[in-house]
Amino acid sequence: MKYTEFKQLHMYRQAEHLLQHGHLLAERRQDSFRLRLFALGDFYAEEWCEWDETRILFIHLFQHPAGLHEYLETIRLPKELGAR
Repeated sequence: MKYTEFKQLHMYRQAEHLLQHGHLLAERRQDSFRLRLFALGDFYAEEWCEWDETRILFIHLFQHPAGLHEYLETIRLPKELGAR
């Protein structure tokens, strides 16, 4: 799915699509929030939740690699993209 298509989905559908088709690259904590970074198609999605909660507060989308800066030390590439 392309960025523009994904952006038009309701947040509930975005979260569902991320779990089914996205590649979880990293997780990190920022203050009282848990952030999970997914790669999907031609963009990245950052899922924000309160640390001890499962309810998603919002999903931040971006395409520019500069948004990966906070994750560089913790990114886990999917097995199909890993070293051979």
